[in-house]
Formats: sequence, C-alpha cells, structure tokens
Amino acid sequence: MSRINTNVQSMIAQRVLGQNGLQLGRSLERLSTGLRVNRGKDDPAGLIASENLRSELKSLNAAIGNSERADQVVNIAEGGLQEVSTLLTELQGLVTASASDAGLSESEKAANQLQIDSILQTIDRIASATSFQGTKLLNGNFDYRVSGVAAGVTDYRINGAKFTGTTLDVDVLVTQSAQQAGLYMSMGGTAIDLAAATSTFTIEVSGALGTRELTFTSGTTMTSIAAAINSFKSVTGVEASVVASGSSNGIKLATTEYGSSEFVTVKVTKDGGISTTNLGIYNMQAGDFDLINTTRVSTFAGASNGVTDKGQNVGATINGMTAVSSGNKIKVSTDTLDVELTLATSESQALGAVGSSHALSISGGGANFQLGGQVDLGGKVSIGIGDINSRKLGSFAEGYLNSLASGRGNNVVDGDTSQAQKIVNAAVEQVSSLRGRLGAFQKNTIGATIRSLGVAVENTSAAESAIRDADFAAETAGLTRAQILVAASTNVLSLANSSPQSALQLLG
Repeated sequence: MSRINTNVQSMIAQRVLGQNGLQLGRSLERLSTGLRVNRGKDDPAGLIASENLRSELKSLNAAIGNSERADQVVNIAEGGLQEVSTLLTELQGLVTASASDAGLSESEKAANQLQIDSILQTIDRIASATSFQGTKLLNGNFDYRVSGVAAGVTDYRINGAKFTGTTLDVDVLVTQSAQQAGLYMSMGGTAIDLAAATSTFTIEVSGALGTRELTFTSGTTMTSIAAAINSFKSVTGVEASVVASGSSNGIKLATTEYGSSEFVTVKVTKDGGISTTNLGIYNMQAGDFDLINTTRVSTFAGASNGVTDKGQNVGATINGMTAVSSGNKIKVSTDTLDVELTLATSESQALGAVGSSHALSISGGGANFQLGGQVDLGGKVSIGIGDINSRKLGSFAEGYLNSLASGRGNNVVDGDTSQAQKIVNAAVEQVSSLRGRLGAFQKNTIGATIRSLGVAVENTSAAESAIRDADFAAETAGLTRAQILVAASTNVLSLANSSPQSALQLLG
C-alpha cells in the first residue's frame, strides 16, 4: 500500500527522533552540570529531599562557624583570666610576707601595699579591657541578670541558664537541715571538781582543721575552759560555749562550719577522778541542735578512745532537681540550669521553700551561643562569665578583694592580714573555677560539638549527593546510547521521507 498524503513512517521516525534528542540533551545537561536533578521535572521527590538536605547542610556549616567563633571568644576571656590568676598568686605572696610583723619594717610593708594597690588596679583594668570586637568579656557583661533574691540566699553564682520567655524562676525547697557537729561535756558545777587539788583533767579536742590537747586543774571555771578551747578555734575549727543543763553546767562544743565534712572529737586522756554521776559526754538532739540529748554517750573515763559527732549537709531540690550540697551550699548542673546557692544558717535549717515566692529569678544575660543547626533551646548553649573586678572577687562571707587596698580594713600595713588571705583564697577559687568552667566548655561542649557537626555535615552531604549528583559512568553510557539512537533515528527519518517517491513509478 502506497500513500503520499500521510507518511505514517515519517511521523513515527520524527517522534522517536524527538525522544532520542531529548534523552541526548538530558545526558549532555547532566554531564555538563554534574547534577542528576537540575529541575523539578527531573525528579520531583528527589528535588524536595535534596533542597531540604541542602538547607540542613547550610545550617550545620553555619553552626560549625559559630562554634569556632565561640572558641575564639572563650580563648580571649581565658587569656585575661590567666593573667588575673598570675596577679592573685603574686598577691597571695605579698599578703603572706606582710603578715610577718617582726621581720618587716613599716617601709617594707608600705612598699608591699603599693604593689597590692597596683595589682588591684591591674585586675580592674584587665576586667574592663578584655574584649572581643568591642564587647567586654570580663566586666560582667556576660553575667546573668538576677532579681528578687530571697533574704535566705546569702550568695549565689549562675554558671549557665537556658530558658524561653522573659524570666526563669529558681525555686529551692529545703528537705534536710544543715547541721554542725557538736558534743556536750557535762562537768557538774560552774568549776571543774576533780578528785584532788593536784589532779588534772586532760582532753584532746579535734575538728576538721586540726587537733589541740588542753589540760585543766581542779577549780578551773567553765568560762575559763571555754575560753581556752576558743583560743584554738582557728586551729581546730571547733568553738566552745558554757551551757547549763538542769543542775549541771558544762561545755558545748560545736564546729564553726556546717556539713558532713565537719566533725568534733573529744578524747579524754586523763579524767582526774572527776565524778561519774550523770557527768560525761552527750550528743545534741538530732532535731534541735540547741537541746541536749539526755542519753549519755560516754563517761569521761570511757572516752579514752574518743567520742565523735559529725555534721550534716543541707538537703534541697532546685526546680525539682536534687541538689548537690556541701554544708549550707547547694548546686545543680544541667543543660538548662547550672546554679550555686549559699543559704543563710536559719534558712538552711528550716524545712520548706526558700523565699516567699522564689529563691531568685533570672531575667537574662549570659554568653549565648548557637551551636546547633536547629535554632531552638536545644541548639543553644549559655554560659555565665562573671565580673572579675576587685570589688566582685571574693565572697559574701569573707569579703571582697578591694578591701585589701590602702586605707581599707584588710590592707597589709595595719589591717587584718589573716582575713586578707582568706579573701585572696576565695578570689583564687573564684577565678580558677571560672577558668575551669570555660575550659570544660571549650573542651567538652565546643570541641565535641564541632566534631559531631563535622560528622553530620559529611553524612548530610553524602545523602544530598546520592540524590542530586549525576553518576558519570551511567550518564556517559546513556550519552553514547542517545547519540547512536539519534543518528539511527535520523537515518530512518530520511528513509521514511523518501519512501513516498516510489509511488511515482506507478504513474509510468
């Protein structure tokens, strides 16, 4: 059958040639761009997945940049703190040297005081000068803003806090009272009465700081015995007071601090023949340290190996989390809240909530870094960098570093050098603690984050590549096939177009 108006074979050849041409063009495009998916029609589902992965990849790379920037910020802060640590070490030496009254002249003490003043001024200058791109790092700019501090909180330190909203309330519930270690020595009348005028009563009083042995003769008053024990209070960590219990008088021994690390031990090495009638060593009542437990623990003769009582740490929860405690200090450290609180004595011994509403409220501040690819609470980290100015270094209980300046109460010329050393020790602890936290933040938070983000970038890139990138081996094979098919289709089209020519032969 020969028709010339409709050349079906030519139409088929044209359609196939067009398809082969599209395939050739697709192969050329993929090979030239290196991508299997160049537009939505190439793979609609693959394009959606690829764009999502590209978005995640961009966020991950930005988070790595943020982490590296955070490390640089902390490095600068650490550099300032390192210099402050060196200055505090020098200050410690000056205070100790100046405490030697007999070995130093007034002019030497004055010279030491000049050095101390210079150190304090340098610390203040470092606090105000250490910065990153103009942002001060050690002047309290990155400390947390706190309000509504309850009267029962004598000191606090906010190391880290993450929250949504305007404020984060810190609620403290005391579940176990803080206790001193204590014993009561019931000794009869207002003066000690031994078997003979020449008899002696020898006791060894031990505490967390040390031990002292004291000897008393018959007739020594309770007041004198308490005064003798108190003269070594700074050595033993134990203080004494005269307490009457019924018809008997005695000595109450108590540690100067609170907590399970505190203890009182009384060892009687010579009882001097003192009466055993209701006299001896008693504990204080567990529920009330001001009352004596009427059950005698030991007679004085039976205390040759010592009688010991231990203190007790405060027990508390902070925002529902069990706090780690030491004495009347409590703290929690979680991803969202890292806080340390010191409770007043009365507050640490009263079971229940601290403060009428909250212990304190955090309203912002801190150094906040976006270290995760997802911008939410989980992707952020926050760390507090406190003010290291001399008026802030130290503690509420001991005092602050600026009190060592000329004319202040703890200067080394005519001030209290013993208290000055306690303040320097507290400042050293404060700065070293801050350096430790920053170091842990760099090593464990930033370092681990960068490593984990790097792995995430690799895996995300691999997933995106598997979807979007062209397989050159497959595409080159497809290109060769398309080239051959296009050439064949072209030849077939030529033949199909020439086939109607045979109809002319029928016309003769």
